[in-house]
This record gives sequence, structure tokens and C-alpha cells, in this order.
Amino acid sequence: MNHATEARQFLRSTNSAMLSTMSVKFAGYPFCSVAPFVLDHSGQPVILISTIAEHTQNIDANPKLSLLVFAGNEDLQASARLTLIGQAQPITKDDADLRARYLRYLPQASSYFAMHDFSFYRIDVVQARYIAGFGQMGWVSQEEISGAALTMSSALARQETAIVEHMNADHGDSLISYCRHFHGVDASEAQMLGIDSDGFDVRVTVNADPSAAPASQMLRFNFDQPIHDAIEARHALVAMTKATKI
Repeated sequence: MNHATEARQFLRSTNSAMLSTMSVKFAGYPFCSVAPFVLDHSGQPVILISTIAEHTQNIDANPKLSLLVFAGNEDLQASARLTLIGQAQPITKDDADLRARYLRYLPQASSYFAMHDFSFYRIDVVQARYIAGFGQMGWVSQEEISGAALTMSSALARQETAIVEHMNADHGDSLISYCRHFHGVDASEAQMLGIDSDGFDVRVTVNADPSAAPASQMLRFNFDQPIHDAIEARHALVAMTKATKI
């Protein structure tokens, strides 16, 4: 796997980030804040932020920013992380497909949509710096970090909700089999969150210790080849189902 592909797969595996904007209140100084995000179908991060937030005021004055994407780990310096450099622009909160996608990944944000002062901002990535670990780092271009998603049609974006609902309603057993076969995780429940050109995400419930509360985690599944619509998604998922039975 090359550096760019690894960076793209890492970006798709997490929703945790720190947002760094240029402060309006303290000119010349960067301002950092927590910023959960969801990727849209062009592979660009989307954040939901309030107009009264410090970082929103900073963005409105200067849209240039950086987003440090990371995955939870006790030793962050030894773990993979990705810095995205780009510009933020407001986009409509009325996009039903994007809204549904965002809430599947971050359901705790549902109450924010009822508030008029919260808006979507998309970060158009210009360049990225990926650090896989000690001594493993490099710059990645916008085209490399987005991959096939950058030039794909909007068909999958329109079809995603129907695909996800179908998989969760009719193929829950297949999702559990994917978890066991590809990740070695014995899940008691599995729900598809989203599907994109590179793969899909599943939130699983694991109850390894009957005396403890069930644990929840997100698992990422990568396709062998990029997909562009529901027909290609079906072919890829059927192939994965067959693989679990070998």
C-alpha cells in the first residue's frame, strides 16, 4: 500500500479532529478547537458549527485553516495522524442526503439541526501531511487524499441512504459476518453507517464480557476497487459475502 492510499484510508477511519483557525480576537495567533467531522461523497470533511463559536467567527474572517485528524490512543506521538490544510466554505444544511449521512455517524448532533445558528461548513482540502508513525511521513496532494471520490458522479451520494437502510434491514447477518471475517470481531449487533467509493463503515456492539456493559466501536471496510453507484456496491458486497463463506 502506498503512502497516499494509507493516508486516505486513515482519514476514512475516524471522525475525530482538532480545528485550527486564525484568531480574530488575537490577530496573528492560531486558535484550536475540537471538531468532529464527516466526509462527504467528494472526500471532503464537513463540520457542523455554530455562528457564535469562536472558530466560526475566525473562519468567516479568514477561511484558511488546518484540521488535525487523529484516532484515540494513549501515545499520540507514536500513532498515525493527518493534517489537512484547506479552506472552509458554508454549505446548505438542507441537503437531506448529507444531513442523514452526518447523523448516522454523529447522532449526538441531532439537536443542533433544530437550532438556526448551526451550519455546515465543507473543508476543501488543498494539501495534507500524513504521519504513519516515527520516521514515516510525507505530503499528500488533494487528488491523492480524495482518490476516486474527487471525480466520481453524485449517484452514490443520492443512493447511499437506501443502500444503508436495505443492508441494515435485510442483511444484518452479513454485516456481522464481515466483522468476524475481515476484522476478527464477534459482534452481537452491526449497523452500516455509510458507504462511499472506497468502502463502508459499520458500528458494532461487542459483549465479550457478560458482566460488563456492551462496547461500541466503528469498523472500516475497504473495497478492492472503487465503486460509483448502487449496482457496483451490490457487486462488491456480494463478493465480500462469498469471501466470508470460504
